[in-house]
Amino acid sequence: MTATEYVVLVDENDHEIGRAEKMAAHEKCLLHRAFSIFIFSAESPKKLLLQQRALSKYHSPGLWTNTCCSHPRVGEEVIAAGERRLKEELGFTVPLKTVGWFHYTAHFGNGLSENEVDHVLVGTLSEGKRIEFNTDEVHATRWVTLEELHQELTAASERFTPWLTEALRWVE
Repeated sequence: MTATEYVVLVDENDHEIGRAEKMAAHEKCLLHRAFSIFIFSAESPKKLLLQQRALSKYHSPGLWTNTCCSHPRVGEEVIAAGERRLKEELGFTVPLKTVGWFHYTAHFGNGLSENEVDHVLVGTLSEGKRIEFNTDEVHATRWVTLEELHQELTAASERFTPWLTEALRWVE
């Protein structure tokens, strides 16, 4: 049996104001803390590791997004949470740094929503590193240049998560 997951509720300035069960937060559109990780290649030209969300995800299944996204646990620092989720989802960990945060809201066809203060984290990894992803979380991964990603976002934005474009602004 899986333990109940909680998210950290925050105000518009990212000050903690409580906690809520994860699914309840997404059903009620409660403002909570999250993070989006961007892992770039150590080699040139610089490429970004994208993930395609697992087809069984509770929202945005099968959509392409940044390297890893999730929520810190109650009492967990954002960078520590990011390093934990990289290992859980993609089988590796690298040092991360924070580059900023933003607030966004997105509503999905299944009645769930995201209302998040999203911290943007970055790190680097060799493109040759073998990625052993968790198939419960990730359907596929691929490396793209930022130019290629922008072309794809322009041509078919519906293939990507709603937070990706805003988060991408923090890493360019």
